[in-house]
Amino acid sequence: MHKSAHILVLDPDPLNRVVLQNTLEETYLVTLSSTPEQALTQLKGTGVDLIIMDNQQLGDAGEVFLQALKANAETVQLPVIVISASASFLDEAQSLQQGAVDYITKPFNPNIVKARVKIHLAIKQRNDQLSQQALIDGMTSLPNRRALDQTLATFWRQCASGVRPLAVFVLGVDHFERYNQLFGHIRGDECLYKIAQVVAGLISNMDGFTARYDGGRFVALLRDISEMEAQEVAEAMHKAVAALAIRHPQSPICAHVTVSVGICYTKADFSRVHRDPLDLAATALNEARERQQKAVLSVV
Repeated sequence: MHKSAHILVLDPDPLNRVVLQNTLEETYLVTLSSTPEQALTQLKGTGVDLIIMDNQQLGDAGEVFLQALKANAETVQLPVIVISASASFLDEAQSLQQGAVDYITKPFNPNIVKARVKIHLAIKQRNDQLSQQALIDGMTSLPNRRALDQTLATFWRQCASGVRPLAVFVLGVDHFERYNQLFGHIRGDECLYKIAQVVAGLISNMDGFTARYDGGRFVALLRDISEMEAQEVAEAMHKAVAALAIRHPQSPICAHVTVSVGICYTKADFSRVHRDPLDLAATALNEARERQQKAVLSVV
């Protein structure tokens, strides 16, 4: 049976953990933790949707755990329901101020727990949808500039920690303004959409990331490839767009739409900020256009 969400139960008392598991496991995937340290480990890469914890049993460690959740970008939005034997309004207020979204007193009614969990999961699902929409470019359906900045920062940290190469591609549609002037913005949007799909398809096959950058430019990120492979990817992008055979009578270089690519290839120097490779790749794109080359590679 498919479980609709993943819930982590943090409680030092094994009996309490079992009771909550029995209450929820028919509908949800339930993971049990006895300590905050174990819970933080289990949260990594497991897709937990909601946490239920006993703040009173955990004492000060519970407050530290909530602070750790709020300090981590990956868990800051996770809803936390506190279950406690304390009926004190002060304890309830304190838990809510520390970041909990709800407070349930013991002994609890299983139906109340189920109802509260269902409500907060619905709220989280809606918030996740809104957050996802905020990261998507409406015209091309690709990730937008904001998503690009977040992903580039993540890729940069990952590659820097393991000294793994990172290739940043900035792809630009050649003479796109002339295309828009000739055919209008609706056709221009259709052109960009088609290019976005073929480039994103190519990059996704290599476990990479593609985003709309601005105007007629896109960005692709690929890890763990060689300089030669980066150049081959740029050539593949050029061929994929050429294969679309989108007419461009106003282009001075070709009868159909073409692209140029700038590449920043980082293999050792990760001392700079993560946005620098993007600027270097954009500069390489301009150089490619000036030299009338398909791609220019900058190695740092």
